[in-house]
Amino acid sequence: MASSAPPRATHGFDLPVCLDDVRRAHKTLSGIARTTAVEGSRHLSSLVGAPVHLKCENLQRTGSFKLRGAYVRIAGLSARERRRGVVAASAGNHAQGVALAASLLGVASTVFMPVGAPLPKVAATREYGARVRMHGSVVDETLEAAKEYAHATGAVFIHPFDHPDVVAGQGTLGLELLEQCPEVRTVVVGVGGGGLLAGMAVAIKALRPDVRLVGVQAEGAAAYPPSLAAGRPTALESASTMADGIKVGKPGDVPFRIIDTLVDEIRTVSEDALSSALLLCLERAKLVVEPAGASSVAALLSAPDGFEGPVAAVLSGGNVDPLVLQRTLRHGMAAAGRYLSLRLRLSDRPGALAALMSELSTADANVLDVSHVRTDPRLGLDEVEVELHLETKGPEHCVEVASGLRAAGYTVVS
Repeated sequence: MASSAPPRATHGFDLPVCLDDVRRAHKTLSGIARTTAVEGSRHLSSLVGAPVHLKCENLQRTGSFKLRGAYVRIAGLSARERRRGVVAASAGNHAQGVALAASLLGVASTVFMPVGAPLPKVAATREYGARVRMHGSVVDETLEAAKEYAHATGAVFIHPFDHPDVVAGQGTLGLELLEQCPEVRTVVVGVGGGGLLAGMAVAIKALRPDVRLVGVQAEGAAAYPPSLAAGRPTALESASTMADGIKVGKPGDVPFRIIDTLVDEIRTVSEDALSSALLLCLERAKLVVEPAGASSVAALLSAPDGFEGPVAAVLSGGNVDPLVLQRTLRHGMAAAGRYLSLRLRLSDRPGALAALMSELSTADANVLDVSHVRTDPRLGLDEVEVELHLETKGPEHCVEVASGLRAAGYTVVS
């Protein structure tokens, strides 16, 4: 866990975005962006020891907050710029936000997406009206292709976070939150490039400087802690996380200046916390949230006694590929002790597998999947290896199941 400097006063700083910019953006978005709901969470409130509210931006049009900034940016273009069209690069949320915003404003849009981007996100981007071009295997390569296209065609490049208009548009979420939850004391927001947190910081700190702002990054893609320590945006050598929505290797110059000045703390969370948070949102709040969107909840789960309430956690997006959701939920169940994978060796004789199933039934473990392997050079001639995937009731039950199998004479390999 890493943090920035302690809270500072918000007056007297020459920042690239101010409260008036956010208020103008709010007017621009009238009738375009939804005022998304704020829902209470009894489970999280009991963990934190104070009221916890979820700002459900996963229910925004296009499934994330990105529409706000994209629309404000494109709406601010001159007639000449609009005629040239816009171009963006994204693996998902920004792509959809730009596509819909451009369509609503009658502007042609081209969106570069990496080869291998989730098919539902590619299809949605096309349906919102963009011309999609697949290029590169990672977003950095896609980004360069989009910039080259802008240079060659004159199309306006719409950056996902590093522009004052984009930051002002994302900041409208902060205005909404203060109206919906005026008693809030701490706001927790996931951070990638920083556009959302920076915009919300401008709005919230101008109106409620007493509110504590906490940004959250994935441990494997946390560019802000070293950047804040260095005093300038610093690129990571590598980034790895399931939360692709906040997988950004270098902060933007515009949001960095704001976050460095106004934000109270940056925290990092593990992959286990992210998957557990996604599972909690689905089971307890009945909300489909992508891993990046659940990062704020992951921070609450990681240190529930570290936040002054009432707390507002922003669920920034819900665009998760079904296959990724399946893997993440399984990861979350394992992190919560509700999913157990075991490899066992037993005698290769009739009835051995049935006896094992009977033992698991006695232990009240639900068998989800069984893999039976006979042809492995590590096995003896009379041995067979069985890989089991079990649904369990929690960490203590996992220990009981494994211990019971060993007590029954089974060799547990892993």
